[in-house]
Amino acid sequence: MKQKIVIKVTITGKKSRPKAMRIAVSQPGVESVAFQGEEKEELVVIGDGVDSIVLITHLRRSLGYADLLTVGDPDGEKKEEKETKNELVIQPVSWPTIYQNVQPYFTNQERSYNYQEPNCSIM
Repeated sequence: MKQKIVIKVTITGKKSRPKAMRIAVSQPGVESVAFQGEEKEELVVIGDGVDSIVLITHLRRSLGYADLLTVGDPDGEKKEEKETKNELVIQPVSWPTIYQNVQPYFTNQERSYNYQEPNCSIM
């Protein structure tokens, strides 16, 4: 299954961009790699069976900062629009919480009338 992975990386110098692309291409299953965004800090990787976690850890080790933004189908937006029109919306049912009522246990301590205090006052 093809997937599109968008990763935000920090580009600190001239060597960072080719280094990030080299790391991304070295992963198994990668078909295309490109930069997108206003400052070209988002690395877009398209491939079949690409492990995003392994890719992120390799980028973090070499570049310092890499953040996973999205993982999905390359043409995911077009398919989602068609599917939402035909799908039924199921409302979740909120069941009331039921607590088992336990009668409180009261203890009552009373002194009887024939109570005698001890003769020894030390105790």
